Amino acid sequence: MADSVQSSAYAGEPSPLQLPQRGWARLALPGALILGVVVSLIAGLSSLTAFPQAPVLGYLLTWSPALLLGMLANIQISVLAIAIGTLAGLVIGGLQLSSLRVVRVLTHGYVQTFRNAPMLILIYFSTYVFPFELHLGTHYVAFPDWIKVTLGLALPASANVAEIFRGAILSIPAAQWEAASSLAFRRTQLFRWIILPQCLRRMLPPWMNLYAGITMGTALASLVGVHDLLDTAQIASTTVNRVDFTVAIYFTTLLLFFVYCYPISRFTHYLERKYAFI
Repeated sequence: MADSVQSSAYAGEPSPLQLPQRGWARLALPGALILGVVVSLIAGLSSLTAFPQAPVLGYLLTWSPALLLGMLANIQISVLAIAIGTLAGLVIGGLQLSSLRVVRVLTHGYVQTFRNAPMLILIYFSTYVFPFELHLGTHYVAFPDWIKVTLGLALPASANVAEIFRGAILSIPAAQWEAASSLAFRRTQLFRWIILPQCLRRMLPPWMNLYAGITMGTALASLVGVHDLLDTAQIASTTVNRVDFTVAIYFTTLLLFFVYCYPISRFTHYLERKYAFI
């Protein structure tokens, strides 16, 4: 054990015993720096003599439950959007490899259209293309705006997942297919036991990176009337009506998104290094 550690250190590689500590350091340092900057800024704004009777920190504590509930709304939208997009994207990605040219052309057009469309346009599109109410018999059921935003974000998610899935299948070496065929595997068995497990390892890092992007895209939901984190911050800023509080609450909004998305980004890099040679 000691010889292997020394040999890896001699080769210029980090010791296996040091990897977890370094990983945690890389994960925690940027977050601690941003948190320190935000706390210092809030403390500086609170010490201003323009509003000595009501410090900014007190207002932030008052609005923090509403901010957290708004962040939960963003997380809910992002999780549902990536779930719908993943299911649709796997189907579309598989159809891109169909033997029928018409199917390949249609699915390719779908992928290129929604991969290259701005998220804001898709959110507006889904908001106004779907009805505001659903007519079920003699009853009218409201169609919430947050569901429309979820569907709008699921469109680019499905297109990107389809391309990720297609690329993962094409990245499997031809020798894998030939070896499985020589062992008399049926096509369903080949996909289930040999191809798909390798595809999942290749898909996971870009899929997580896509989810982080979809999560940040949920900030656009407030533009169509969804009560999320950014909308809560705007309401709080208008209610308190103080410049120092406005700066502090938008920094807090930034921090909440960072705290949620940064660990996903770091874990994505870890998976990329882990599966780099698989």
